[in-house]
Amino acid sequence: MDKQESGGWYFGWNIVGAAAVLTLLTVGLRMGIGPFFLPMADGLGFSRSLLSGIVAVGMLCYGLAMPLAGYLVSTRGTRFVLLTGTAIVVASSLWTVFARGPIEFLLSFGVALSVGLAFTSPVALTPVISRWFTRQRGMALFFLSTGSMAGIALMTPTLTFAIAAVGWKETLLAFSVLFALLTVPVALFIMRDSAPEHTDLLPHQIMDAKPSAKPAARGPAPNVRDALRTLPFWQVALGLFACGYSMNLLGTHGMPMLMDHGFDATTSSLGIGLIGLVAIFSTLVLGRMSDQVERRNILAAIYLVRGLGFFALVMVGAHWELYAAATIGGIVWAGSIALSSAILADVYGIRLVGVLYGLTYLGHQVGGMISSWLGGWAFDTFHTHWVAFGSAGVLLLLAAAISLRLPGSGLARAPAAVGR
Repeated sequence: MDKQESGGWYFGWNIVGAAAVLTLLTVGLRMGIGPFFLPMADGLGFSRSLLSGIVAVGMLCYGLAMPLAGYLVSTRGTRFVLLTGTAIVVASSLWTVFARGPIEFLLSFGVALSVGLAFTSPVALTPVISRWFTRQRGMALFFLSTGSMAGIALMTPTLTFAIAAVGWKETLLAFSVLFALLTVPVALFIMRDSAPEHTDLLPHQIMDAKPSAKPAARGPAPNVRDALRTLPFWQVALGLFACGYSMNLLGTHGMPMLMDHGFDATTSSLGIGLIGLVAIFSTLVLGRMSDQVERRNILAAIYLVRGLGFFALVMVGAHWELYAAATIGGIVWAGSIALSSAILADVYGIRLVGVLYGLTYLGHQVGGMISSWLGGWAFDTFHTHWVAFGSAGVLLLLAAAISLRLPGSGLARAPAAVGR
């Protein structure tokens, strides 16, 4: 039995825990390019602009692969997608280590590794979690954000120390081995696409959710094409564009920016890692709030404070200023993706959430592609980080305004039908 009748442990939380660990590794590497950036550029003889361009293509491929991952999850299942992604990650890591020249490095590190990470990213895990949770869906999805933030907090300094000790090639290979050792057992023994009929609803909520003797007429279930014609989809997508623009800019150019401003590599990595560390705890609070407060209001607040934080981060000059900005930024660094996917499930139903999440996340990665390239090109051209980091702050402020116009989540209403 997946769920005991009273007080028993709900198996869905095992899925959430495993998904959070996988997200830690996937996002930790995807957002942990900063520690690799300068060692790769120096070792391969690439300019910042060239390597930024390769990283930007990788961000786009990561986003383009997500709708495919969401589609395959709905047709082939979560287990198939995770195992396929793991095989691609391992193979592409080996190829990257032995790559010679910009084209081969682009294909291995930029394209293949990005596709593998997309197949093991939150887009492959959001549908199964949404299927297993109704009452606590917001909190469950927030644990993916907790995993993402743990990835930034743990992986950024860990990768920095490992690269300094053994080199970037050896570090990448060690990551791929660890990734396979964790992902394969999770895919085989924990991930279950079939959820209990009433998910995590309480007994009285199950009774409330039962159809009446004369159910009200309902229109046809929405499909992807219909959803693409509605405003909420594009509002979420535009918000995630700003999110991806800012997050990937910080992940790729945050450490180089801080080092250009006089901080050493250790201090820079700890500053970036502190953002993720604080966000681990803030997601626990935001996750509980997301099932009790209007999600659009929380999302707007996250974008607003994060935007102001980007202006602050590029101006810090002392250690305490860096750590203060990182702490404040960390409080709101997580949650935008979890809230966006929860809003999509509220508006369009869990049947479409995988594909729609993948499509909106494509906007996230288009933003990441642009900022990853712009961060290197603008610095080489104008010798300042204000162009990239200032534009990120502006976009986040616009995303905050857009988010306030999203549909309400209707948290005061009874839970949505499980099978919706």
